[in-house]
Amino acid sequence: MSDSFPDRSAAPVLEVWCDLQCPDCRTALDDLHALRARYGDRLELRLRHFPLEKNKHAFAAAQAAEEAWEQGRGWPYAEALLGRVEELSRKGEPFLVEIARELDLDAEEFDTALIDGRHILIVDADQAEGKAIGVTGTPTYVIGGERLDGGKSQEGLRERIEEIADRLLAGQEH
Repeated sequence: MSDSFPDRSAAPVLEVWCDLQCPDCRTALDDLHALRARYGDRLELRLRHFPLEKNKHAFAAAQAAEEAWEQGRGWPYAEALLGRVEELSRKGEPFLVEIARELDLDAEEFDTALIDGRHILIVDADQAEGKAIGVTGTPTYVIGGERLDGGKSQEGLRERIEEIADRLLAGQEH
């Protein structure tokens, strides 16, 4: 799911394949904040779901994030979850609704969405696409047709993303 707007369609897209219960994805938040600060609207960040089987609440968390996008607060919700992965591991699905409440979202609608599974197809589609392009762990980044695996190490990834983004943006100016 994306936070995209039609007027930003020309912006290069950085897809962030993420498991919202993954400590490595939490570490990646610093890079995402730095990229947002550097590029603003010139780079579109798009969260893609890749819940890992080892994280038993990740699939529900991905559905909850989709509900947050429906309610207009996708990134704040995803970032709030990533900042508290241990709490999610400990408290489970009730914590997903708790975060919604903290962000002044419609918590009852979150609860209903998790029960009726209205966002399962989006999460399943992301996961299938991720597997098809070779995503095996999280976080994984895709920009300009290049896949960068952050699951093993975040070292140097932001710099590599910036190199690619700068190249793509320079190509737009011609």
